[in-house]
Amino acid sequence: MSINVPTVDGNLPLLRRNIPLDRPLKVIQFGEGNFLRAFVDWMVHRLNEAGLFHGSIRLVQPIPHGKCDDINAQEGCYTVVLHGIEQGRVVQTVERITAVLGCVSPHENWRDLIDDFCRDSVRFVFSNTTEAGIQYRPEPYQRGECRISYPAKLTALMYERFLFHGGQPDKGLFVLPCELIERNGDTLKDCVLRHAVDWNLGEPFIGWLNDSNFFLNTLVDRIVTGFPEEEFARLCRELGYVDRLLVCGESFHFFAIECPQCLRQTLEQELPLVQGGLNVVLTEHLAPYRERKVRLLNGAHTAVSLAAHLAGHVYVDETVRDPLFHAYLTQLLFEEILPSVLLPDAEKRNYAESVVKRFANPLVKHRLLSIALNSVSKWSVRVLPSLCDYRTRTGQLPPLMVFSLAALVVFYRNRGGIHRLGHRVEDSPEILRFFEQAWIDFEQEGDDAGLVERILGHRDLWGQDLTDMERLDEELVGMLKNIETAGIRKVIAQLCSFNEE
Repeated sequence: MSINVPTVDGNLPLLRRNIPLDRPLKVIQFGEGNFLRAFVDWMVHRLNEAGLFHGSIRLVQPIPHGKCDDINAQEGCYTVVLHGIEQGRVVQTVERITAVLGCVSPHENWRDLIDDFCRDSVRFVFSNTTEAGIQYRPEPYQRGECRISYPAKLTALMYERFLFHGGQPDKGLFVLPCELIERNGDTLKDCVLRHAVDWNLGEPFIGWLNDSNFFLNTLVDRIVTGFPEEEFARLCRELGYVDRLLVCGESFHFFAIECPQCLRQTLEQELPLVQGGLNVVLTEHLAPYRERKVRLLNGAHTAVSLAAHLAGHVYVDETVRDPLFHAYLTQLLFEEILPSVLLPDAEKRNYAESVVKRFANPLVKHRLLSIALNSVSKWSVRVLPSLCDYRTRTGQLPPLMVFSLAALVVFYRNRGGIHRLGHRVEDSPEILRFFEQAWIDFEQEGDDAGLVERILGHRDLWGQDLTDMERLDEELVGMLKNIETAGIRKVIAQLCSFNEE
């Protein structure tokens, strides 16, 4: 699938490498999207430029449609533009990333991916297949054929590597998933082991998986806004070439890797992220870093973005500059989420304040609809735990988090994936069909309580039956009615005691 880009000066050449890439393949990366290219691949590029890594990356397009063709057309090259504000000054960096060897679509070229995966030089596997990507889904195994889910693909590829190298212990890999789920490495390993058992791949292979491969839990933190559609033509003129893979983001970055002490020296020797001056922490305890970031930054993103889009906003920065939504964001962060984060008060308050500043950065044009991708799984991971902790701590439901759930339900009111406001709702076909049918039934029956009970009771959406949470159904019904009659802005104003007049 090719990327639709605005028209630019026809005399500008398409960005290409134009020089051979002589670094050995060391990284296989599942996910060719904006985030990994502006985070992991940017880091590897930085290490290469510093003479610390000398390796290249093979990108893997995990689903049938993606950016693979465009990546290969540019021979793996692309540009990362980062924006920040340091000491009151606007800072912009532009870097041409040369660490990527190219991209392969396993659905079309499974044999090529096997060949790459089995190379002696490969040592690292990264991934970002969204929160919904690391899930165990039973599926049959046929050697030589691409599997459907990411964990199944990875299991099949690990088995090929095991066979190719005769189970040699030194041919194991470091697997570092970047999906934003709790204990992502442990979860991915559990999925892989389950597939290995299901497929009867044998105890020697399972032993090799356990003893020679290291699935590490990680946490990533950088706001990546993606393709700069509105600024694309100007940036290409300034760069002197057309880059269909341009990706923009903020200068801030943070990468935490949970690594036992016994592995730390090996990991840092082979992938010297800390030595390279990057904001990376190798820790034995990831949980505090994860809770801080997922609840305060990602939770706020998810809780605010859907309501802001429904209210007519397009970008995060303009949303935060809106006094009403600024009040919503700060009250949500400091009154509802912050008290349940188990960190020292000063540390978590400083991080929350930095979140507001990062959201308000006018140079980071982060589209609300980009954040809205797969919002059901995101809300479950990023917001629901804070809601549950608030209720346990106070005996009450947090009104702004309940409102964010109501905004999600309204946002997902679709027909064939299209909302009545015209935006496309991006999520799995099963989730879209569920919400479509739930709203169709509501329109026919007019039963608010029935709509809410049906949605809250769907365990596959939330990981639990939310009808068990006392008064949540009643409050959600009330929120939905208020949104329908008064509109998003008036409901927020009521909840935040904000006078817009």
